[in-house]
Amino acid sequence: MDHFWMPFTANRAFKAAPRIIERAEGMWLYSDDGRKILDATGGLWCVNAGHGRQKIADAIAQQAMKLDYSSPFNLGHDIGFEFAERLVKYTPENLNRVFFTNSGSEAVESALKIALAYQNARGKKGKYRFIGREKAYHGVNFGGISVGGLTYNRKGFGPLLPVDHLPHTLDLKRNAFSKGLPEQGIERADELENLLQFHDPDSIAAVIVEPVSGAGGVILPPIGYLKKLRELCTKHDVLLIFDEVITGWGRLGASFASNRFEVEPDMITSAKGITNGTVPLGAVFVRDEICDTVINAGAEGAIEFFHGYTYSAHPIACAAGLATMDIYDEEGLLERASGEIGDYWQSSLHSLNGEPGIVDVRNYGLIGAVQFAAPDGSLVGSKIMQRCYEKGMSVRAVGDIIAFSPPLTIEKAHIDQIVETLSSIAREMFAR
Repeated sequence: MDHFWMPFTANRAFKAAPRIIERAEGMWLYSDDGRKILDATGGLWCVNAGHGRQKIADAIAQQAMKLDYSSPFNLGHDIGFEFAERLVKYTPENLNRVFFTNSGSEAVESALKIALAYQNARGKKGKYRFIGREKAYHGVNFGGISVGGLTYNRKGFGPLLPVDHLPHTLDLKRNAFSKGLPEQGIERADELENLLQFHDPDSIAAVIVEPVSGAGGVILPPIGYLKKLRELCTKHDVLLIFDEVITGWGRLGASFASNRFEVEPDMITSAKGITNGTVPLGAVFVRDEICDTVINAGAEGAIEFFHGYTYSAHPIACAAGLATMDIYDEEGLLERASGEIGDYWQSSLHSLNGEPGIVDVRNYGLIGAVQFAAPDGSLVGSKIMQRCYEKGMSVRAVGDIIAFSPPLTIEKAHIDQIVETLSSIAREMFAR
């Protein structure tokens, strides 16, 4: 096991006691020691349609035999254009251009560069700064960690891009155990006005936020908060980018949080559920006018945007994505979280209110978090994550927060298992 340097992993600890997954099907992971483990995080926030979908596997195999690869530089292939045309059926009205990447990190990096290219193309070269948000996760490339707000992802890698950060919106004092979007906190959007005035709006290229922060601890936007950000960006001629790598593709009960919350950004970054996690692929959905401005500013016959990837719009990834969209449409998965199963998810998670050690439960659609606090102040998230695995459930720990993003195919019995497992662990670890 020495040769694989594992990402975001305590490598020495893992290799001393490895957890190896051999196969997966539906809601379940199967370990090398024969255990059946409920996947309560949809892989890594990405397996929205459940594991082992035959339709996707068949599409991948067929495409590999038809056209396994073709350069995206100065050559095209039908399936790339077909997939782009299919995808914009799910985006907000004015976001009809697609720039393909290989991951969410690359989608963020591309969106930041598109923002700068757009400002330059329209003669606004002084707009070079970005505004992100505390506790935000925007991938791990240099642009992403610059606008991101997670300290451990940033420190040791500077200097970074010229960025300032909005305050996060997590407020346990006023909003603990909120069902759905919290009622308190819209005023935190007003800090954007302060930052814009401090730096001068004419120096700001774009603001980037996750509609719901995922890796920062499943932090929900207060009611009206995102609309206020949109208003301020429009007022000051600043682009608004929504990082929907996690919130896209049905997680909140619509194709995108932008649609669910009725707030149209200028760009959306996407990945993960776009192919159900089967083949790496990301995308930036771009407002038409932004794309047209950049392209029309270039000289005739010249490259307009010096950016891209060897595997942009990879044919096999596009085939996986098209099959994934078919499943979402055929099974109504993009809206499922806004219906009965989403209501059951909410009521079941909030039944944990009052269990020892639990200080907050928050949810929206089929995303959720349960936050713990140890009496001595020590971090317990990793211990709870390990106990969950031992009890047959895979979860994600963020500090003292246990995060959930199960496949959208989840049923009530699976939700019951999640709640019962957490309840038993809370009583084991914190009951006096």
